[in-house]
Amino acid sequence: MKHVLYVILVVFALFAGFCGVIIVSLAGIGKFYVPYISVGIVTLLICVYLNMFHIIPPKKMKMIWLIFGSLMLASCAIHEVRSAYDRSIPRMRQSVDLSLYAPFGEHTLAAKLDSTSTLRIDTNLPLLDGATALYPVYSAFARAVYPEKDYPRYAGEVRCNNTIWAYKRLINREADIIFVAPPSEAQLKMAEEAGVLFNYTPIGKEAFVFFVNAHNPVDDLTVAQLQDIYTGKIANWQALGGRGEIIRAFQRNENSGSQTAFVRFMQGKTIMKPPKEDLIGGMGGIVSQTADYANYGNSIGFSFRFYVNEMTQNNQVKILKVNGVYPDMETISNGDYPLASQFFAVTLADNKKPEVTALLKWMVSEQGQSLVEKTGYCPIR
Repeated sequence: MKHVLYVILVVFALFAGFCGVIIVSLAGIGKFYVPYISVGIVTLLICVYLNMFHIIPPKKMKMIWLIFGSLMLASCAIHEVRSAYDRSIPRMRQSVDLSLYAPFGEHTLAAKLDSTSTLRIDTNLPLLDGATALYPVYSAFARAVYPEKDYPRYAGEVRCNNTIWAYKRLINREADIIFVAPPSEAQLKMAEEAGVLFNYTPIGKEAFVFFVNAHNPVDDLTVAQLQDIYTGKIANWQALGGRGEIIRAFQRNENSGSQTAFVRFMQGKTIMKPPKEDLIGGMGGIVSQTADYANYGNSIGFSFRFYVNEMTQNNQVKILKVNGVYPDMETISNGDYPLASQFFAVTLADNKKPEVTALLKWMVSEQGQSLVEKTGYCPIR
């Protein structure tokens, strides 16, 4: 009879464990509880086996059951207390307020010319759009050249829909000029299928950067080490002179400007597929996740220098040196920083509107380039 009860107990434990794993996984708390339940079930089965066949004397077996139960309860309690403490710590959910850079906002941070612009466009305004990180640049252009009025970021002539939507709008002829990094392979294919060609006007230089939590002792990595992190070849910070913690390497969504730059940086190497929770949609999200207390020891992310340093102003992350060189205006301009590249005003090759041509020419003039520099980017001239 005892054996029958033991069998029933085993079947019930396995069924309960299976249901428990599904529940905690769906609830998003499986990271701790899936292994917790698995270890508990395996240990329970061992104890049942030892008890069923009297391999260990009853008194000692009672002690084992007591220790097993106590350890399970204690580990669960410690985890919950730690989780509650972690949840009590304020998080920096970084979301950049782009209204601060509106062309004619009352206290706008958009750069201003020292003299009257040599170009004015009052009618047939070219429709602008672009990457979040470049909005301050083309907002400054609009401030110098366009009529003074309100330009909503999701409607009108000066929009900011992010890189993915900017390329789509350009291809669909819903925008005249977009301010972005070079397109992804998917965006080039989309243009080819639509029968359009891109025209690129370089207007400045910027640094693609990697950053870690400010508490991470690592300050400098080589290009090869960064690539090894994102292929999965290096999985622990200890191999890079840091603490013995598993690296949590964040990535962005496909076809975003920073993800496209990252894919280009990887030079054809196979990029490890990140867990769903490590794939960050918003540009500010990858900064705030790396800055988060919960990730202070093991996280790494990437973006663009100006966005991280100036637009988020998040002092809980630090930008890494690459090959011993820190990205600043001087090292970007002289080419010492290895991950510096141009960004562009992109148009359709068949867009011959005189206002578009005039604005592109003005952007690379002395006045246009002064606004690039005043904004905080490196000019190309």
